Amino acid sequence: MKSKIRLWLGAAAFCGLGLLLVQVRSAYAHHAFGAEFDPNRPVLLKGPVVRVEWINPHSWIHLEVTKADGKKEVWMVEGGTPNSLLRRGLKRDTIQPGTVIIVDGYQAKDRTNRANGRDVTLADGQKFFMGSSGTGAPYDAPGKDQRK
Repeated sequence: MKSKIRLWLGAAAFCGLGLLLVQVRSAYAHHAFGAEFDPNRPVLLKGPVVRVEWINPHSWIHLEVTKADGKKEVWMVEGGTPNSLLRRGLKRDTIQPGTVIIVDGYQAKDRTNRANGRDVTLADGQKFFMGSSGTGAPYDAPGKDQRK
């Protein structure tokens, strides 16, 4: 009887440790704006969408941008959680591959082709706030943008 109790306690402890590790990994994956992105490096990106990822803790939009010299590069733009985007009116099928969009955001501190998206503007002129509120991003609430 005691061996069964020990077995159950051991299994419960093992499962508890596994759940704790998953939570730590999730917390580590989620970050504040200032940890990865530079508020002094605003970017305005325009191009067709290559891929959209609706995953937690952040959604990602990949778009192809044509540079001034005509060369094309793909940018990854981080957005808020899928749930927050849904509450703002964006749906999974709102932005499809091939759709030309404009993204106003901030480049990654490491100067790679990654950005934190603030606003996305669709071809019909609809504009959506796609950022993660409360992350410390500049003007991270809709209607609060005071940039000149």
